[in-house]
Amino acid sequence: MGSLRRRFKQTETLNCRLAGEAVKLRKQAQGTPAGIERERLIRRARLAETACHMTKWLNSPGLQPPK
Repeated sequence: MGSLRRRFKQTETLNCRLAGEAVKLRKQAQGTPAGIERERLIRRARLAETACHMTKWLNSPGLQPPK
């Protein structure tokens, strides 16, 4: 018998979730003393921001399909 995947409907767009995650991570980094953990949080925030920008670009109407 196969296992069923748990599914749920996202209430926010991917861009909203990524932007919110970036803001949360940057706030958390501000409250963290300088060091490896703070750098890790800042790196994760940058990755979320980059993913947000890429998602916007991919969904833009001017994007041309590859030839």
